[in-house]
Amino acid sequence: MRPVRPARAPLPFSTLPVMPPIDDPVRARRAHIAHAVAIGKRVGYFALLAAIIGFVAVLVTEYAAWAVWTTGIALVVACVVLPMPIMFGYMVRAAEREDR
Repeated sequence: MRPVRPARAPLPFSTLPVMPPIDDPVRARRAHIAHAVAIGKRVGYFALLAAIIGFVAVLVTEYAAWAVWTTGIALVVACVVLPMPIMFGYMVRAAEREDR
């Protein structure tokens, strides 16, 4: 017989970083940028996921026009949105590491 495992706490709906009240204006600005970065990454990676799903739909539907357009638009959105949050994320982490 298996041992009974304790119940896990439910995961919160949003895993975006919560901005605590910060007295230092520089750290507050970094926290605000980190929050925007998290949202931007979600949008960009969601668009990339939509492009992948659209590509599978293109293959399944034998090149239906709507699937090709969906794939193309989602891929363009991912390529436009995703680089900036990635770059700003590295910048915020480097600044925090430098402050320590």
